[in-house]
Amino acid sequence: MSVPDIFDRAVRRRRRDRALQDFGAHDFLRAAMLDGIAERLDAVTRDFAEFLDIGCYDGGFLPPPAARIARLDPGYRFAQRSGGVQGDEDRLPFADGSFDCVISAGVLDQVGDLPGALTLARRVLRPDGLFLAAFVGAGSFPMLRRALAEGERDRPVARLHPQVDVRSAGDLLMRAGFALPVADVETLSIGYPHLFRLIEDLRGMGGTSILADRHPLSRDALARAATAFAGMAGPDGRVRERVEILFLTGWAPDPSQPKPARRGSGTASLAQTLGSRP
Repeated sequence: MSVPDIFDRAVRRRRRDRALQDFGAHDFLRAAMLDGIAERLDAVTRDFAEFLDIGCYDGGFLPPPAARIARLDPGYRFAQRSGGVQGDEDRLPFADGSFDCVISAGVLDQVGDLPGALTLARRVLRPDGLFLAAFVGAGSFPMLRRALAEGERDRPVARLHPQVDVRSAGDLLMRAGFALPVADVETLSIGYPHLFRLIEDLRGMGGTSILADRHPLSRDALARAATAFAGMAGPDGRVRERVEILFLTGWAPDPSQPKPARRGSGTASLAQTLGSRP
């Protein structure tokens, strides 16, 4: 049974192609994700030789020296710029077991079949290969959400993409077959002088709505939203918008990995442990 596609793939490709020209002025969010991925990669005490960058944008992720990397992006122009291939995260054109490290920054929140994309990422990994990903998570852009709701208070429609929370992300990693799954969140706060500057950033990073069921925003509704957004400004005249960056870490299963203790294998009871406390 196929998963209903809530996103318009063609629109997504066009918007990513449009974003390439000025992406460097709006890449701060992905840069923060790549910094987090790099920190987690540095904490791993082993070397990786074959990388896959899923959603590569302009090729900003640099693998360690001597390592090889393949890149994939849903947008043709990003894929061309980075020397990669065009493709979707839930339709990877790579053979199973081709890589020992897969990274992805800033794209998995725009995939209709996220469980399928995670499963494919695990399949293209060799045993004991590492998966590191980051994307916008639940609770992000609350000011934008409130402003749009105020602008369309009579007939509100969905304009922001569905967002995954940290608990669901951990469950998705396990469902996809990853071992030792970890999901955690880092918060980024950004000050905006007005709503249109935020919209400019979203367009510049290819992050505006690609929902299949889209509706145009009227001028009156946009004006009301801009007024509502301005009313949220702090003493410095800026609205503090919040982005929750969700980080995922998982390993392709391998017999050498540590296993959780078998149920019932403990040698001390909870009652004994609590009874021994002072």
